[in-house]
Amino acid sequence: MSFTGEVKEDLARIDGPTRSCAIAELSALIKVAGNLSFHETGSYSLVLATETAAAARVFLRLSHAVFGLDTTLTVRESSFHRSRSRARRSYVVSVAEQGELDRALEAMGIVSTGRGITLGVPWNVVRSQAERAAYLRGAFMGAGFVAGPRGDFSLEFVCEGEPLALGIQAILDSVDVHSRINRRRQAFVVYAKSFDDIANLLSFMGASAKTMLLEKVRVVRSLKNDVNRAVNAELANQRRALSAAQDQVELVRRARERLGEGAMSEAIAQFCDLRERYPDLSLAELGAMADPPLSKSAVYHRLLRLKALLAEE
Repeated sequence: MSFTGEVKEDLARIDGPTRSCAIAELSALIKVAGNLSFHETGSYSLVLATETAAAARVFLRLSHAVFGLDTTLTVRESSFHRSRSRARRSYVVSVAEQGELDRALEAMGIVSTGRGITLGVPWNVVRSQAERAAYLRGAFMGAGFVAGPRGDFSLEFVCEGEPLALGIQAILDSVDVHSRINRRRQAFVVYAKSFDDIANLLSFMGASAKTMLLEKVRVVRSLKNDVNRAVNAELANQRRALSAAQDQVELVRRARERLGEGAMSEAIAQFCDLRERYPDLSLAELGAMADPPLSKSAVYHRLLRLKALLAEE
């Protein structure tokens, strides 16, 4: 199961929502995954289609418990494709015309008497923080995606209309989750990329276990990045030291050719001997090879004096 599927399963197992939270969750599910039909009788029928078993289970459970709706569940499997390990399964919940459905749609803010289907988020069903969390749960189970811990951090809600996308973004803003909206084909995608925003959102919706998992992944990534930075810095230092040592070897060669041994003090001659014998060592390492040992500063000053001698020539 994908990480998105695991999150949806966790959200589907949240028990005991209040009536108002159940209404908010159902409202979001219908908004993102439902299709309403209006009949000559003046009533509606509803079809909710999803590839997520968790979303179908939640809709069935809550619609029966809160509104007593009569529903029919159909499970369909697509034809097998060689690029998939198994056939894709989809779940279709049908709710035929019935008085309970019309009353339920009004209670969920899906339709309004005399005005038909409402657009966007029905704000009368998401007044409290708990109701907003439930609404986001429903929207995510019906049309949400979150990248697995091994990939880049990303979470999104796919909405058919811009009013709904703007409404979901407004809910996210109200709980301090920064998001953006992008047009993708015929849909509007509300997405978050920041780890903190995604972790806060998962926790707000009730997927605390997955929030902890993401936090562990971030800690491991941070440690790996720190190690990589340290290793890269050390390698860069070694490359610079090697390049400097090679330049010093060339400096010693020119000094011997142009100055001769008699023009060098004992200290500078010792530096030249050490550098020729140990062409790859840093100045600190070179000082440790002297007898008696020299500090890095002492070796460096001998190098400067050698450069000054050459400059005088």
